[in-house]
Amino acid sequence: MVNISESAIENIGKVLNNASRPMKERFRALFTLKNIGGEAAIKCISQCFGDESVLLKHELAYCLGQMQDKRAIPILRNVLEDKNQDPIVRHEAGEALGAIGDPNLRELLEKYQHDPAIEVAETCQIALQRLAWVAEDKSESLSQSRYASVDPAPPSSEGDIAKLSSTLMDENRPLFERYQAMFTLRNIGTTESINALGEGFKASSALFRHEVAFVFGQMQDERSVPFLIKTLEDTSEHEMVRHEAAEAMGSIATDECTEILKRYLNDPRPVVRESCEVALDMSEYENSPEFQYANTLCAVEA
Repeated sequence: MVNISESAIENIGKVLNNASRPMKERFRALFTLKNIGGEAAIKCISQCFGDESVLLKHELAYCLGQMQDKRAIPILRNVLEDKNQDPIVRHEAGEALGAIGDPNLRELLEKYQHDPAIEVAETCQIALQRLAWVAEDKSESLSQSRYASVDPAPPSSEGDIAKLSSTLMDENRPLFERYQAMFTLRNIGTTESINALGEGFKASSALFRHEVAFVFGQMQDERSVPFLIKTLEDTSEHEMVRHEAAEAMGSIATDECTEILKRYLNDPRPVVRESCEVALDMSEYENSPEFQYANTLCAVEA
């Protein structure tokens, strides 16, 4: 944990929890809190789950999972169990619990692995398999990717792109195994592996398709842009997939991405239009001399 005063953390939390602030500012505050870590940061993040923005609450859960602090478990449990929360938020809470990796979470995740919301059910199934993998392998560091993220599944030991592609698209295989193939293809990072990942947008699972978009955002590779544009422009696509495609385009930050994102700033789906706002801020950051995206600490101390 970074040594920062509690009052400074609370001031960052005020930015996060202020619904009148632009979404891009609230996102920067959230990721600043994630980077700081600790109990005070967790408290500030937890206070925001009553917000109206599904996108923001989804990111709150994601950040709590990435922090891997067991003190966040009661908060995430409550979100997962709250049927009034949007499935996109509940799914991310389930994934976050899997990222924390506490074996005591097995009973909770088993309870929701058949949830009526398919996104929640599939997420809890993957999280359960991650818990089993952690318990069996003890090599949790393997799921710490080169992209500084705690992934829902570790990479596969397979290195052949054709075999990985086959696993990726085999809908008879468990999602956990298909995710392993996905993260391996991400790590390979060649044109062939990127094209294989792009095929993942044809999968039947919206959860799976949204993870493909997330992976492209991590890679920040311009070769994935055509797949992402097609996904964002498909208004029949699930909003969780389109939102992730928008954020990925913000990370890649080409002129083409920026122009496409601007077109969807008034999308009828709040999750999509807010994602485009945040993505354009990310794009601006990527093309600027700014040292750090999560820079709210500097702002509140200025």
